[in-house]
Amino acid sequence: MTAHSATSLAQLGFLTILRDASGCLGGYLVTNLWGRPLEFRLSTAVQPNRVQQILYAHTLGGFICGELLGKTLIDKTATPAQLVLTDTADALSLRRVTDIPVVWVAPPDGPHVTDQLIVRPAAAGRGPVCTHRDFAGDASWLKESLERLGGLDLAEPFARIRDAIAEARRMGVTQRAA
Repeated sequence: MTAHSATSLAQLGFLTILRDASGCLGGYLVTNLWGRPLEFRLSTAVQPNRVQQILYAHTLGGFICGELLGKTLIDKTATPAQLVLTDTADALSLRRVTDIPVVWVAPPDGPHVTDQLIVRPAAAGRGPVCTHRDFAGDASWLKESLERLGGLDLAEPFARIRDAIAEARRMGVTQRAA
């Protein structure tokens, strides 16, 4: 029995990370099981300097997306999620700093997934759903939970988050931290 086998799935967290000239910016939406929003948070942009790029090397993306932005957004959110879904592969490292299972909803037209554990294979029009390879113990709970979600479009909330971030930027809201 895994730590999550008795956990009831009531709320889902959707985490996306946008990368642009200002750096990396995170958006986090907690929904109920029908996709209705319960809480939304966004971060300020994080721009690593050259020294950080050198020192973190290939681990920089995971550190920024998962451990820095993702963890901060989840910690600041009052509505708990029992599962975090992300459309950013680097955000899977969030699982290293939280007890909440995390899955990557890979794009249908993306590169072949080889370094993560697939919990739901790709199908017509949708990419695979993967979890961090170091947390294989989450896999059976994740498979069962994804089955219970049935026809919920797991990729759709990420479009809403990106649209909300764009609107918040137009309104100048991104100047405050998560």
